[in-house]
Amino acid sequence: MIVKFLRDTWLIYQRQMTLMLRTPIWILVGIAQPITYLFLFTPFLKPALASMGADSYADAFQIYVPGLLVVMCLYGGLWAGFGLLGELRAGIVERARVTPVSRSALLLGRALRDVTSMLLQALIITLMALPFGLKAHVGDLVIAYILLFLIGLMATAISYDITLSVKNESALGPTINTIAQPLALLAGVLLPLALAPLWMRQVAWWNPFSWATDGVRALFNGRLGDAIVWQGLTITAVVAVATVLISARLYNRQVR
Repeated sequence: MIVKFLRDTWLIYQRQMTLMLRTPIWILVGIAQPITYLFLFTPFLKPALASMGADSYADAFQIYVPGLLVVMCLYGGLWAGFGLLGELRAGIVERARVTPVSRSALLLGRALRDVTSMLLQALIITLMALPFGLKAHVGDLVIAYILLFLIGLMATAISYDITLSVKNESALGPTINTIAQPLALLAGVLLPLALAPLWMRQVAWWNPFSWATDGVRALFNGRLGDAIVWQGLTITAVVAVATVLISARLYNRQVR
């Protein structure tokens, strides 16, 4: 049964990737805003992060780019529900459910496509930041991208949970916005939470994206041995698995 589920997931993932590659413009559209933040927000960071030892723009990029990659996966994942809602409205899911493919595989294969798109965008941003002083070891980058994968999967699963519960375009957007902004700000994606007041750091302690952001920053700064890296990986993996299981349960219950 597990082998069939994995095979079905791979087949759905391949189909979804084929559809995405037919319109690669969406990958470029997805990085338009991060590029804007990369080049127009970073000049403000050098004076803002001087207290953290950011003596140059290269230091500012070293602090800011990992957070930017996290926010790309966070927002990209949370808005993925609109694609699922579109397929539900168009009857695509209704037609797919009569096939022998596992329903959970239908959901997971699509989620993996969304996460792959986010990682491709994150890779482009990383490569663009290298000439400006961003540095990272290849091994650390690999682990950082595993953590970004888990962040994207967790955010996508949360989005699917909300979509399957709301099922309304006019309500989905405000709901996502209401959730996304506090999660991002309390994860320290734009500015590290070390600059935040104590009460905000205490609230952020309960935000799994905060642990993930700190882990990605540590990896980009070559601190693979820091406890925050493995804490971030563990917490993000556990929450990602939990949210995927909830999504699969909602999907199996509501898509009949």
